[in-house]
Parts: sequence; structure tokens; C-alpha cells
Amino acid sequence: MATGCDRGLCRRGVGRQDKQLNTYDWLADVPGNAESTDLVEVQFKNTRKGYYHNVNGLDLKKGDIVAVEANPGHDIGVVTLTGQLVKLQIKKANLKSADDIRRIYRIAKPVDMDKYYEAKSREHGTMIQSRQIAKDLGLQMKIGDVEYQGDGNKAIFYYIADERVDFRQLIKVLADTFHVRIEMKQIGARQEAGRIGGTGPCGRELCCATWMKNFVSVSTNAARFQDISLNPQKLAGMCAKLKCCLNYEVDDYIEAGKKMPPRDVVLQTADCDYYQFKVDILMGLITYSTDKGIAVNTETITAERAHQIIEMNKRGEKPLSLLEDGALRENERPVDLLEGESITRFDKSKKKKKKRNNIASNTGNPANSSNTGNPGNTSNPGNANRQPRPKRKRPQND
Repeated sequence: MATGCDRGLCRRGVGRQDKQLNTYDWLADVPGNAESTDLVEVQFKNTRKGYYHNVNGLDLKKGDIVAVEANPGHDIGVVTLTGQLVKLQIKKANLKSADDIRRIYRIAKPVDMDKYYEAKSREHGTMIQSRQIAKDLGLQMKIGDVEYQGDGNKAIFYYIADERVDFRQLIKVLADTFHVRIEMKQIGARQEAGRIGGTGPCGRELCCATWMKNFVSVSTNAARFQDISLNPQKLAGMCAKLKCCLNYEVDDYIEAGKKMPPRDVVLQTADCDYYQFKVDILMGLITYSTDKGIAVNTETITAERAHQIIEMNKRGEKPLSLLEDGALRENERPVDLLEGESITRFDKSKKKKKKRNNIASNTGNPANSSNTGNPGNTSNPGNANRQPRPKRKRPQND
């Protein structure tokens, strides 16, 4: 009986396989999808993916660890996609030569995994030592990570550099030191942030560390179209570059901005002229003011109403007010129920300690002193009909 994991629809199918960049196989439950092509997508370390032919007809599923052809030797990777979607991924990766698609040897054996873990255990020490070698050679570069091939015969050094670096001497020293084949691969600041990972200001994990592979250039025009303040500290991400998410909604803002009137157009009414003060692009609302610099006598209307007034002004007509014929009036605006409330209304106020009054000074029990010093107290039934005694005058000595 087939289960969800057999069809690639469980955590192995839709979760983060090998830490990131897993593709949801929405054709996994289609009969014959896996047999439609022998192409398989295999993922390695640091977002590196490769595409291979399953020439031996192995029954491969997502999450299987396989040994694939490499130059030289073999490499160990994780199967992340099979079936028809692999062709789309190859087209997206822009593989121009068929020689880039190699073969899958077998499902990894225990001997292969032992070599793999042995090679991976050398990566951190190699990275630290290679950084010191690059520093001794005076190269302006930073080696961010090292990836050993599955059989340990090759090492890929990922580095970051602002300018072009001549690392021919570095390759010779690294090859003599580690006795492996050396490959240098330059990465950008965004790839480095995705490799390290982290949490963005939105509270979620970084996009470059979860699903993004191809990075599109981001410019400040994306912030201008969305009417975002050009504050470098807020626009920059963890990589000190402009945030990739600035490009997510810019197309919607551009389409909505086409419906808005120009900023420099002045709306003329019978009373006065109005200048554009604030724009809500997605809501399609515009706030106009009678002063160019500050908010004075502001009125909020829709973009359709603004276009109507512009056409009327072109014909030489001036409406009596902006708030006519479908404008957004004050009573139509959403009401903020907590507008007048204080943000500290739920805080506990400090209660002042009340001082205790000493009613009886000579008695040891203050609770009973209320009935002893007041002869007119009616709380005692015996004192109900008793009259107060007159005060006696003290005799004076002649």
C-alpha cells in the first residue's frame, strides 16, 4: 500500500530536504511520472545542485542518498526531485551542454558513507588553515566555506572578494598542503548570508536560506515605487545589501501606480487649489492639502474622483469641493475604536499604602477600644438607655 512518503508528499517531499532549496513535487501522485524520464535532481552542500541520468534504472525517491559521477571520482548527494519537473528545473538552470548531465552510479553503500563522513570532518580545519594561507599571501579575499567531494579527492573553496583576485599561487599552495584537487568558486554577499542563515526583520527565516537560489538585482527604484523611506538601515538585509523582498510586490505597486494621477497636478476648486500630499497606492486613495509643504485643510479622495476633477479643470470647470460625487467622506472612513485610549490603560497603578490610625493608646487590643471610650455608643445593648454622666467640678481650696 502506497503511503505519503512513497509519493513524495510527506515531510520528505515538501519539507526542507538537505537544509534548503527543496522543490515541491506536485506531479508525484501522477501515475508513471517517475518513469517518464531518467533525469534526477541531486543536491549537495551550500545550495549546489546537479542533474544526472538514472542509467541503471534505480528505484529512486526523494531523500535517497546516491553516489554520482564526478570529475574525478564520485560524489555523494541527496535526491531532491524525480520525474517531469526535473526537465523544468534543467531549463531554469540554463544547462547549455548535455555533457553537464552525468550518471548516477548507485545508492550509497556503507563504504561510500564512511569516506563521505571522513571527508566532511576535514572541512572546518581546512577552511581555517586556508584562511591563514590566503592572509599570508596578502590576498584581499575571505574563504567562507570548504566543501569536500564525497570520495575526498576534490575540494571546493567558496570565497568572497570585492575585486578581482589572482589566486594562482594560492591554488598551488593549497594543493601542496591538502593533496587534493582544488576548485575556487566565488560567491556574493547574498549567497554567503544564505549559507550562514538567520532570521530577518519579518521574524521568519531568511529567504536566501530557505528557497531562493537565483538572486535578482535589487535597486532603490523598488523602494521608490512602493513609497518606502530610503533609509539604508531599514532597506538593507543581513548581507548589508538591499533586501530581496523589495522585489516581491513592486510589480503590483507599479500596476496600481499607473492608475494614480501625477504628483505635480494641482486640483482647482471654486474655493482654493489643492496639492497632492499623501498617496495610498494599493487603496487607491489620495490626500490633498491646500498648502504644498504641510497638511492644511486635507481632503482624501479616490483616484477616480481625482481624474474627474482633472478633466473638469481642463474644460475650464471648477467643482465646488473635492468631496463630491463619490468622494471618501469623513463618516465613510474606517473608525478606530481605540483611537482615544491610552496604551498604558492595562498597567497596574501603584496603590499608596494607607497609614493606620491608633484609636486606643492604653489598651493592648485596638479592636475593642471603640466601645470603651464612647459612652454614647449604641452598639452595646446595655448602653442604649444610659444617659451620659455630668462632669464633676473639682473643689477649689480657699
